[in-house]
Amino acid sequence: MEQRRIAGKSHWYHETQSSASRVHALPLVPEAATVNDPFLLDLTVPDDLHGDVEAIAAPARKLYALLFPQRVQTTRLRTFSAYDRLSTALTVAQVFGVQRLCNHYAARLAPLAAPDSSRESNCRLAQITQYARQLAASPSVIDTRARQQLEEVGLTLFDIVLFNQIVGFIAFQARVLAILQALLGQPVRYIPGMETQPPADASLFADENAGWQPAIEGVDPRVSNAAQMGSLAHWQPLPELRQLAPLLAHEHLLLNELGEICQQVNAITPNKTLGWLVGASTARINGSTGCFAERLQRGVHAAGLREALRQGEPALSAFLADNDKERSLVQAVQVLTCAPDRFSPAQLAALSDAGFSPQVAFSLLLRCALCGWINRLKIALGEPAA
Repeated sequence: MEQRRIAGKSHWYHETQSSASRVHALPLVPEAATVNDPFLLDLTVPDDLHGDVEAIAAPARKLYALLFPQRVQTTRLRTFSAYDRLSTALTVAQVFGVQRLCNHYAARLAPLAAPDSSRESNCRLAQITQYARQLAASPSVIDTRARQQLEEVGLTLFDIVLFNQIVGFIAFQARVLAILQALLGQPVRYIPGMETQPPADASLFADENAGWQPAIEGVDPRVSNAAQMGSLAHWQPLPELRQLAPLLAHEHLLLNELGEICQQVNAITPNKTLGWLVGASTARINGSTGCFAERLQRGVHAAGLREALRQGEPALSAFLADNDKERSLVQAVQVLTCAPDRFSPAQLAALSDAGFSPQVAFSLLLRCALCGWINRLKIALGEPAA
């Protein structure tokens, strides 16, 4: 029997199946779908940061086009439809609460036909939505069982790589927009009562020697095509992608643009010591034991700082009590990571008072945004190794 599809939706809140309606409903802000810049969503960029912003925005726009094309041709190996992609994007945007982002993906999603109302389709969409929300809001809760549940509702290896890249990309986009809105002095608008992301439990970081191992198969050189192997060879030398590249190369076009963004962020981060602190702090909050362990192995820092990072925010604040510069940076990272919708000019003012120029502050906050993306990929596609 042919499954029934319904074209109209009575509202843009996408987590319920649509019901038949004689009225073609519009999104709350329909014009948000048609923007000149789908990554920055037409935000004005300060003149003194135009070069740095454009360096990451150019590959990000290409990645947006790959993740959210106007039409998606699904196959047996790639089942993630246009609706699945934009539904995931809206779910994640709602978690982060940046209104401009929510408006855009709601407007992109609204005209699309919802999945059919079969039980199988409902279960699939519910599982995708639950996983996306968890990886966005509390990344450390994603585990082997969560990955298995995606496979149980029919997601393939290629789907899983694409799905997690979408979540990571929206996490990155939300924070870039939050930083730019703060730089422009725009007031913070968030929904009272919305929960913020809690820092990961300290018990996850108890083992100082914990490593990371992939939870999915990487590309097989014996059957992979030249484009996949070329992408792997090109981007695996980057520290951020050394372990992830064999997994992400399944969708090598996405890896190419992520690699370009990583390369550009590295190029505009002038202070590697502070960049290390940003990366370690972000990984600690998100619960990425793999990223955290890698940071500790690569950095040469006082044992007290490493232990304070391991214990979490109260211990870290106490350790940095006499270091205004690092303390203000860590506090800005905490707000941007846990509640991007609440990141405001106040955080930038504190960084300025501590001696950070706008360019340096932007580069370090941008690294925080990128680390959140990498953290989520490491958590979603791998697991701790003894």
